[in-house]
Amino acid sequence: MGGFFGVASKNDCVLELFYGVDYHSHLGTRRGGMATYGEEGFNRAIHNIENSPFRTKFDRDVGEMHGNLGIGCISDFEPQPLLIQSHLGSFAITTVGKINNTEELLEQIYRDGHSHFQEMSTGQINATELVASLICKKSSIVEGIRYVQESVDGSMSILLMTEEGLYAARDRYGRTPVVIGCKEDAYCVSFESFAYINLGYQDYKELGPAEIAFITPEKVETVSEPREEMKICSFLWVYYGYPTSAYEGLNVEEMRYKCGSMLAKRDGDSVQPDIVAGVPDSGIAHAIGYSNEAGIPYARPFIKYTPTWPRSFMPTNQSQRNLIAKMKLIPVKALIENKKLLLIDDSIVRGTQLRETTEFLYQSGAKEVHVRPACPPLLFGCKYLNFSRSKSEMDLITRQVIRELEGGECSREVLEEYADPCSCKYEQMVEEIRKRQNFTTLRYHRLDDLIASIGLEPCKICTYCFNGKE
Repeated sequence: MGGFFGVASKNDCVLELFYGVDYHSHLGTRRGGMATYGEEGFNRAIHNIENSPFRTKFDRDVGEMHGNLGIGCISDFEPQPLLIQSHLGSFAITTVGKINNTEELLEQIYRDGHSHFQEMSTGQINATELVASLICKKSSIVEGIRYVQESVDGSMSILLMTEEGLYAARDRYGRTPVVIGCKEDAYCVSFESFAYINLGYQDYKELGPAEIAFITPEKVETVSEPREEMKICSFLWVYYGYPTSAYEGLNVEEMRYKCGSMLAKRDGDSVQPDIVAGVPDSGIAHAIGYSNEAGIPYARPFIKYTPTWPRSFMPTNQSQRNLIAKMKLIPVKALIENKKLLLIDDSIVRGTQLRETTEFLYQSGAKEVHVRPACPPLLFGCKYLNFSRSKSEMDLITRQVIRELEGGECSREVLEEYADPCSCKYEQMVEEIRKRQNFTTLRYHRLDDLIASIGLEPCKICTYCFNGKE
């Protein structure tokens, strides 16, 4: 995924920028970056954060960088922010999003006379550099950002810094959030709404879909009006969002309580577990909601070891990811032995980690393990955000099971049947997953309940990964 933070202040803003960016560390594990502008001009630092937290890597930079304007990011893919010199002047830029039509855009740019791009070690083009090139095709930054919003197939939110101020632009369909905070003599821009609270900022406004704002220490000016149509990512509430964040005014933690409550209502008296538990950390709030609704005690039968795993560090290698996920969780045998457990995780993607978690619960003496994912089955790879490292939809456990049940690939129409919780195919899929994962019972959160848990109009929420609908 990734996240960004920016500050426009009458005073030196580097320390605030540092802490604001750091508060986005849960959104990415590959690169971190900061760029500033002040009396000494532009300055920038980018570091690898795969093996060390953002704060550790940028501690020295805080003392060396200066400026009253600054932007920074946590990036799960490309190095950023980038410094660009163009006919529009010099600027720094960072982005959050996903570009599906990269090759088409590159061909168009090459035809128009652009000669080259830097190639990353992966052999790919830096998406932020591509966005900068598209902006520079136009006669102004605002016109260029609008051009990006219209041209990119996928999603693209942008934070751009010039010598005069910051441009903040939310994705055309508002798939990711962009919020502005304010205090005396300063404004800030953030992906996560909680990131500026401890820095003394108050909520100023949340940008609407496709809205572009120009921010200086003195004011915020809307330079391109928001659109009505919105498709904000539902997975922000389910998993990616930090508990203290709110999107469209709806808090993540509160949504997860509602989600758990609805799971409990669907279960009714069909199961009688001794305790309810959440897979740390994102499953915990869902489990508390379930426990409160069902009147079944909440407990922590396994604890995440945080002294050396302070954040969601995840390498790119899948086998390493699986091992680390296992190493993080330490069982509490006294709360497991001879107990019937109901376990809530945010989702089941590949199923590898949850299956191993279930196995060590059994090995620790659990009598039953009932599993309740806090979202519907993931049937389609996300087209709009880089929220998974899966290279193929066939990495999803649902699609593996469907392929076995259908004897090969199947049509979109058949997949839609598997997405319908009232269909026989859905029941077959869930039962096969249950047997494969060795769960006592398995019941997914229904899509209608998920939407109700969030509380927005269904037309404003993206649910593509669950039902394949644009």
